[in-house]
Amino acid sequence: MTDSQKSDETVAAAASETESGAPVTEQAPAAEAASAPAPAAAPRPAPRPAPSPAAFAARPKAAPSPAAPAVAAAAPSTSAAEAARWGRVEGDGHVFLTIDGAEHPVGQYPGVSDDEALAYFARKYDDVVAQIVLLEQRVASKAPAADMQKTVTHLREQLAERNMVGDLRAAEGRLDTLSGQITELEKSEKAEHDAVRAAELAAREAIVAEAEQISAQDPSQVQWKTSSARMNELFENWKTAQKSGVRLGRSNEDALWKRFRAARTVFDRHRRAYFSQLDSNNSAAKAAKEKLIVEAEALSSSTEWGYAAGEYRRLMDQWKAAPRASRKDDDALWARFRAAQDVFFTNRQAANEEIDQEYGANLVVKEALLAEANGLLPITDLAAAKKALQSIRDRWEEAGKVPRADMGRVEAGLRKVEDAVRHAEDENWKRSNPETKARTNSALSQLESAIAGLKEDLAKAEKAGDERKIKDAREALEARQAWLEQLERSASELS
Repeated sequence: MTDSQKSDETVAAAASETESGAPVTEQAPAAEAASAPAPAAAPRPAPRPAPSPAAFAARPKAAPSPAAPAVAAAAPSTSAAEAARWGRVEGDGHVFLTIDGAEHPVGQYPGVSDDEALAYFARKYDDVVAQIVLLEQRVASKAPAADMQKTVTHLREQLAERNMVGDLRAAEGRLDTLSGQITELEKSEKAEHDAVRAAELAAREAIVAEAEQISAQDPSQVQWKTSSARMNELFENWKTAQKSGVRLGRSNEDALWKRFRAARTVFDRHRRAYFSQLDSNNSAAKAAKEKLIVEAEALSSSTEWGYAAGEYRRLMDQWKAAPRASRKDDDALWARFRAAQDVFFTNRQAANEEIDQEYGANLVVKEALLAEANGLLPITDLAAAKKALQSIRDRWEEAGKVPRADMGRVEAGLRKVEDAVRHAEDENWKRSNPETKARTNSALSQLESAIAGLKEDLAKAEKAGDERKIKDAREALEARQAWLEQLERSASELS
């Protein structure tokens, strides 16, 4: 029995004891008893009050549902005729409930008419039915099923107390139907929750798997800026999932977090080790290139142009072979090295330009000598050409150096004439060489003897009429005669 009901009984009992001197088991609230007419008064319909606050306080609060109807259905009301169907009142105000053909006392409401007494206990039934209607609406709108079964159990307990008048079996049947529907709703919610949880678990697994994949990369191949940014994004995604995602259970979340934390730890360790080694390599590269810069700066003021230029080539080769520092440091080091080179080569260029100005007059002289030498070509008189070339050479040496830009050109021009004279000497020697003449005369004698023999062979073949031998002898004779003509021309050139 609820606190409200106990309070109602206490107040009504006091009123009943005043009239009959006997306590009662159930009665109307004190306010209704005080306002009820005297027993002798004519019956009048009692106003239907709102359900008692105690009745609503006893009901479990259902979770609000966004899908619930905006306006609830009107609360049911049991008519006097319906109440009379399920209950009756004895003369002293005792009310009985008829259920399954048996009567059960539900309480007493003295000092009022039978209709008022029945209406009071019918309103208790209406309160329960109103809660059943609200629960049916929640189930129909698929509101969250949390605590719905508890509400069904509570309403069953209220019906089981038998302290009301109405069709309790119909109400119990509706509760049975609701219990089955709530069970199905709970199953649906659980399936939906399991699907959402599985998706959340897969999303968390994906975060962890990607973090593990990033941390498993070869540190020497990692793009640290990109990978670090991605790892931070994964951590933010993890925090968001932890804050607003579906709970996965302590064991799952702890296991995934341990893997994720381990991947981040490995990644951070690799990153620190990589950049520590990078700093070490950078320091070593800087030290090696600083040493080359010191040497380059020491050479920058040298006036030993050839030696210093060779040293700069050596330093450049070592610079290319040295490891690279960081881009910023390497650019700064190269600027210093290049600056030292520029000082030296600028000084050398200035010195060469000064020398070139001094050698300009020499160039005029050598240009004239080169024109004179070209006048010897082609060689027609070897002895005269050699004598004139020697004179040109002597004056060439006396003229001195020419500007560096013109040196190669004028020297190549003189070598062209010298080569022509040398070639003429070689040809003359070939023609006058005694050994060559002797070899040529010997070859002539041999060919002449061979030709004589071939002529005899041809005559014999013709006499014998042997066509094959005639052909072979004639071809051999023609070949030897051609060789003889060539040697005779060579001999005439040598003579």
